[in-house]
Amino acid sequence: MDQLGLDLETSITTITDLLTNWGLKALGALAVLIVGRIVAGWVRRTIRSLLSRSKTDPTLVPFVSGLVYYLLLAVVVIAVLDMVGVQTASLIAVLGAAGLAVGLALQGTLANFAAGIMLLVFRPFQKGDYIEAAGVAGSVDAINIFTTSLNTPDNVRIVIPNASVWGQTIKNYAAHATRRLDLVVGIAYEDDIGRAIDTITGIVRADGRVLAEPQSTVAVNELGDSSVNIVVRPWCKREDYWPLRCELTRRFKEDLEKAGCSIPFPQRDVHVHQATGSVA
Repeated sequence: MDQLGLDLETSITTITDLLTNWGLKALGALAVLIVGRIVAGWVRRTIRSLLSRSKTDPTLVPFVSGLVYYLLLAVVVIAVLDMVGVQTASLIAVLGAAGLAVGLALQGTLANFAAGIMLLVFRPFQKGDYIEAAGVAGSVDAINIFTTSLNTPDNVRIVIPNASVWGQTIKNYAAHATRRLDLVVGIAYEDDIGRAIDTITGIVRADGRVLAEPQSTVAVNELGDSSVNIVVRPWCKREDYWPLRCELTRRFKEDLEKAGCSIPFPQRDVHVHQATGSVA
């Protein structure tokens, strides 16, 4: 009985020590996990608030704040595992090997991810800009981690992988506040060039949407096959580009005809030679 009591007392002591040690570690780890998650959430909200007040692009705010949040959570989880006795060095090595394998399997996806980060950081365009990229054009609707969404003028949604956008030339038509119109007006060779230029210049100056600076250009540009081509290059605000272009094109046609000028179209003269004599 004495031996049995001694063994029982030893077992109780061992269990008590284990419960005490592991219980304290478990409670400490749980506390670190809870506090770490709270701190990570607070940091995410703080970063989101700071970026919003600094007028950072709205697309970049959730990306940066979410990235910081999950990085902090990863640090907290590793610290918790280390507290409960898990060998984090081995875990990190295993995760690294698994990440390498997944990276090799998802090369295209990771390329889109990397391109998305570059687009979000360097900002070659913003939401609402009209751009041309990867062979298509439209207004930017969203810049996501893996894809960029465009809306075409006829309201068609186009989704482009970010690697295709970042890896090719990007034309941003909304990058500047002003744009230049490049118009070409053809008149007949027998028309008065000076009168045509004066008429075109008067039309351009009369439109209030045309900017005084930079100055507009109206000059003979080319002697074409069927017409004398006059180049017209006025400047306007970005939002006035298409309305002004359409209006000037109509006014050029109407006022040039009133001024006695004609707008020729390509034509070809055919000369028929009749053969003489009889054919044997």
